[in-house]
Amino acid sequence: MGTIGDYECPQRVPIPPSKPFLKSLQTNLKETFFPDDPFRQFKNQPTSRKFLLGLQYFVPILEWAPRYTFDFFKADLIAGITIASLAVPQGISYASLASIPPIIGLYSSFVPPLIYAMLGSSKDLAVGTVAVASLLISSMLGKEVSPTENPKQYVQLVFTATFFAGVFQASLGILRLGFIVDFLSHATIVGFMGGAATIVCLQQLKGMLGLVHFTHETDLLSVMRSVFGQIHQWRWESAVLGCCFLFFLLLTRYLSKRKATFFWINAMAPLTSVILGSILVYLTHAEKHGVQVIGHLKKGLNPPSASELAFGSPHLMAAMKTGIIIGVIGLAEGIAVGRTFAMFKNYHIDGNKEMIAFGMMNIAGSCTSCYLTAGPFSRTAVNFNAGSKSAVSNIVMATAVMFTLLFLTPLFHYTPLVVLSSIIISAMLGLLDYEAAIHLWKIDKFDFFICLGAYLGVVLGSVEIGLVIAITVSLLRILLFVARPRTFVLGNIPNSGIYRSMDQYPIANKVPGILILQIDAPVYFANASYLRERISRWIYEEEDRVKSAGETSLHYVVLDLSAVGSIDTSGTSMLEEVKKSVDKRGLKLVLANPRSEVMKKLDKSKLIDTIGQEWIYLTVGEAVAACNFMLHTGKSNPVPIDYNAQENNV
Repeated sequence: MGTIGDYECPQRVPIPPSKPFLKSLQTNLKETFFPDDPFRQFKNQPTSRKFLLGLQYFVPILEWAPRYTFDFFKADLIAGITIASLAVPQGISYASLASIPPIIGLYSSFVPPLIYAMLGSSKDLAVGTVAVASLLISSMLGKEVSPTENPKQYVQLVFTATFFAGVFQASLGILRLGFIVDFLSHATIVGFMGGAATIVCLQQLKGMLGLVHFTHETDLLSVMRSVFGQIHQWRWESAVLGCCFLFFLLLTRYLSKRKATFFWINAMAPLTSVILGSILVYLTHAEKHGVQVIGHLKKGLNPPSASELAFGSPHLMAAMKTGIIIGVIGLAEGIAVGRTFAMFKNYHIDGNKEMIAFGMMNIAGSCTSCYLTAGPFSRTAVNFNAGSKSAVSNIVMATAVMFTLLFLTPLFHYTPLVVLSSIIISAMLGLLDYEAAIHLWKIDKFDFFICLGAYLGVVLGSVEIGLVIAITVSLLRILLFVARPRTFVLGNIPNSGIYRSMDQYPIANKVPGILILQIDAPVYFANASYLRERISRWIYEEEDRVKSAGETSLHYVVLDLSAVGSIDTSGTSMLEEVKKSVDKRGLKLVLANPRSEVMKKLDKSKLIDTIGQEWIYLTVGEAVAACNFMLHTGKSNPVPIDYNAQENNV
């Protein structure tokens, strides 16, 4: 490093070489859509090997099946049978929640798990129907077609919505648009799921109280009005039976939580409830005393339903809208659950592969009499605790459901609906994650209000309103972060050359005659105007403070750009305006540590010439040292740096 007079010159901030536009665009697209670099495994491979790797990439079972062992199968067999005992009663229960025939819930636990086992990347995810999507289907499509007056047309719309959900999910995966799902923040999901769980529980009062007529609305007031408006029709037999089974289910959950080895008690509880309830109704003829039962379930495997897809229906747009919404909810829940359990076993799941797998299983499901399936938390937790080793547990579960469809469906004739309501309420209480809401309050109040907004939107409005509120508030927060980035005044940590925020480090000292500001975000059109005004306010506030304190008057404004990763033309115009404003006040603008992309834009916009190369420094410390040198020597400008002389001196 060379010297100029009595001042040691800092290193020059270089201007990076410019890249061709197409190459720069290619790099940006790669970072946006292919951050995991999926093509790296194909480099320097022969064509035959590339073909095999491609097949393994899109059909993961081809990659892990050759390494599958008998010990793995024993573990997956136990896990598969365990989750099948949960899948059968849940499938029937959630189908009734979606206002479709119970047998469709069983169909949905047969074909989709087989598709996922071939295409999915999670070892633990257990595929099945989900309560929130079932509620959404009932609330959104039930407004278009009555499931009681036109059951066939309603079921066709459900299959069509499932088809569009699958197409949407697979498209997101194929087009590498998985980051869209990330806009559903953790706070949003907690609030939305909690609200949906509350509404689902309230709606089950229909089954618990043995009511025949019930509102199709999902808001709290409508449900309560429907419940208390029919007090004279409450059936005490159903209420007593429901409370007993609900107590049994909650007790088994409590026991399984107290000791992990008792997980099977909670897993077997729903099927045990169905068996006990059916036996009780059969022996006491309770169906003749106001206890409603499932009734006849036809035997046999899934009938084809491709011809049932209602593409010519006048309600097609409603089916598409429903499909997209339940598709997003299914993806958000499934991927979040898959990633959660993948962390426990220290492996990675590919979000885009999961989207393709979810999409294909729902497209196939819509053509085989299934409705939307995803990765429910309760079933996946049971699968994980049962010791599953791979997706083969889904194949075992599907085989068990197939056996049930072929031989055991008549046994569910006497299953009381109140037992199904108890199973649903028990499952939904697990989604009321009040501990997560309390945690949000402690960590981030804004996140808590996003969560609360989503919850109240669902409970007081509708599921769609809650979802819209949650997404809108989340996006508003993103916009606020972009449009109102933080700026900090930096001070010097005593006895060091380090400069940090004076809010975070009260011991930091201001440098006399110099105002050091840090911009903590990229500078775009959305925040350029705000930053210009905020910088101006920092300057006149500092001038007022200096004047009232009788300190050294302000001479230099140092902008630390180390956190500004990129800047657009509005940002460069903002810096130019700040430069003019600073000049009018008789001050000097100094830049510190502009990043690569920023230097490119400053160079192309000729701002480097406007500001002066000699006023751009590598670090805040060097900028402050140069400003102090000018103040103490009485010079108004640093001596221009001869970089050739510097290179010769090094």
